[in-house]
Amino acid sequence: MKVLTEERQQAIIKQLNRDGIVKLQELVQTLDCSISTVRRDLQELEDQGKLVRVHGGATQITTLQSEPGVLEKSSKNVQAKQKIAKLAVQQIRADEVIYLDAGTSTEAMIPFMTTLSSVLVVTNGVQLASKLADINVKTYLLGGELKNTTKAIIGADVVETIKNFRFNRAFMGVNGVHPKYGFTTPDPNEAAVKRAVLAQSELGYFLADKSKLNELSFAKVAELGAGVLLTDEHDKEVLQEFDQTKRIMEAEK
Repeated sequence: MKVLTEERQQAIIKQLNRDGIVKLQELVQTLDCSISTVRRDLQELEDQGKLVRVHGGATQITTLQSEPGVLEKSSKNVQAKQKIAKLAVQQIRADEVIYLDAGTSTEAMIPFMTTLSSVLVVTNGVQLASKLADINVKTYLLGGELKNTTKAIIGADVVETIKNFRFNRAFMGVNGVHPKYGFTTPDPNEAAVKRAVLAQSELGYFLADKSKLNELSFAKVAELGAGVLLTDEHDKEVLQEFDQTKRIMEAEK
């Protein structure tokens, strides 16, 4: 019986490392065991310091300054990011000026933008600019300090340049979405860039898969009411506390 317990818990950790979050009901199905057994496993794993239990499941342990690199981010929640990215691109209209924040969630939008050649894109993402050029979308790449881990251009020069632009829509990535503390990210410099963009945008969108909900990072970007949350989450109980402050747009299942 001990071996079975270890196997279940290893499977839980493996899924957690892959997706960043595990849902109680999904684990019951994939592990073919009772809900009480899964709850016990999650409790034991939390006692061992391997995860943090949340309503309806568990998330990875993170610190306020935790920030995965691009390679690590790009391998997680791929299908969820694609669903959210498709929904995000559906909001864009012909001839608009849009801002794409550096990040893997916004980068996932680019394959869906091949028919939007009439738009103008401003970005602080080096990888995004290259991929936009590949599909012949007119792109402005902001200049400043290159942050190696996220491949984002940051710094005071970027913030000042952004003040000279106006955007119809801005699409942002974030590390945490919290009902009390809003949208957050680990790096104050990246948060400053995001805030500057929001101030110049008619409408802001935050792309966050369900692993980001109820998470919190060091630097605040904005209150929930500052933008529309695009997410793949469908659990109405989970979304209720967010829905009280800002409309939620959900990607199709």
